[in-house]
Amino acid sequence: MNKIHPLTITRKKQEGKKITMLTAHDYLMARLLDETGIDIILVGDSLGNLVSGYKTTLPVTLQEILYHSRAVSHGVERALVISDMPFLSYHISMEEAKRNAGILIKEGGAQGVKIEANTSLIPIMKSIIDIGIPVMGHLGFTPQFLYQLGGYRIQGKTRESSEMLMKLAKDMETIGCFSIVLELVPAQLSEQISKSISIPTIGIGAGPHCDGQVLVTHDLLGMTENFKPKFLKQYAKLNNTIKKAVRSFKKEVEDMVYPGKEHSFSL
Repeated sequence: MNKIHPLTITRKKQEGKKITMLTAHDYLMARLLDETGIDIILVGDSLGNLVSGYKTTLPVTLQEILYHSRAVSHGVERALVISDMPFLSYHISMEEAKRNAGILIKEGGAQGVKIEANTSLIPIMKSIIDIGIPVMGHLGFTPQFLYQLGGYRIQGKTRESSEMLMKLAKDMETIGCFSIVLELVPAQLSEQISKSISIPTIGIGAGPHCDGQVLVTHDLLGMTENFKPKFLKQYAKLNNTIKKAVRSFKKEVEDMVYPGKEHSFSL
């Protein structure tokens, strides 16, 4: 299989082919996802919740994203690896934003970065694109703006907010973003946005009309037991499978069944 690049993703929309994206934070998961043929592997700042146990993604640092990006990139041969730019890594100045994005590419092994955006951040996104770094935009519900948005809410339900999202999507297309994530957006609006721009949209809780779909891998695999939003489909129940396996191990050790003779070495 040929290596996937941002231009590959753009071409898939032109050819009417759906795009698939999942998250990974370690070498083994990245390798497994890559072997399935997934198009894009996102090193998401959701690692703050899933790996570090933070309540939100806001505490995630650039160094944390860098560490996990490096691990993921070592496990990937085919998929496009995109790293999230965490909170405050691109908000302060253009120079700092370019430097931090460059670190994720140069040291982390990513082939692009994802940025949660509003109108004021468009020039910063353009400055990153202008130095040769592919940028994936992120619109709708943006977790880094959690407190400003008033919590986990669907975005674009009013005429004013839907027009704002449409304008932002077109602005991202104009400055050269290669794709846009639409999160928690009404299906009708995501369809309008997808049809009005030439770059791909990748939805999460944004209905079936986007050019692709993304889920957090832990959610897809049923590892996050208490997280069941409407948009999520669990394709496995690994939470129960893992607990069952660990309980079996514990019982066999306590009952002196494991390790058996077949698991032991002889002189």
